[in-house]
Amino acid sequence: MPDATNAHPGQGTSAPTNPMAIRDFQRMIHNRYFATDNARGAAKTFLWFTEEVGELAHALAKLEKGTPDRANLEEEFADVLAWLTTLANIAGVDLEQAIHAKYIADGGPEGTK
Repeated sequence: MPDATNAHPGQGTSAPTNPMAIRDFQRMIHNRYFATDNARGAAKTFLWFTEEVGELAHALAKLEKGTPDRANLEEEFADVLAWLTTLANIAGVDLEQAIHAKYIADGGPEGTK
């Protein structure tokens, strides 16, 4: 598990009073973590990301078994999003633009997911 100096904190379990745009979240993650994340590099950061995905899988498994820990589940979703955003920052990908191009422009992809 990432230590506290490298972990990307969650936002807690209460609903936000001021929803944050994707671009603003990406900028916040960049401002707080980019120097360390970029120095670590994409490959090592991807390993941290996959560890967080594993922790989310564990939290989802507890949900499926009927023994959910809601606070932990929400935290793991937030961590996965933060580390995905970190990878986008390292790769120079504007997530808001990429999401728009893939899922919104021209009606998005055909079919269902």
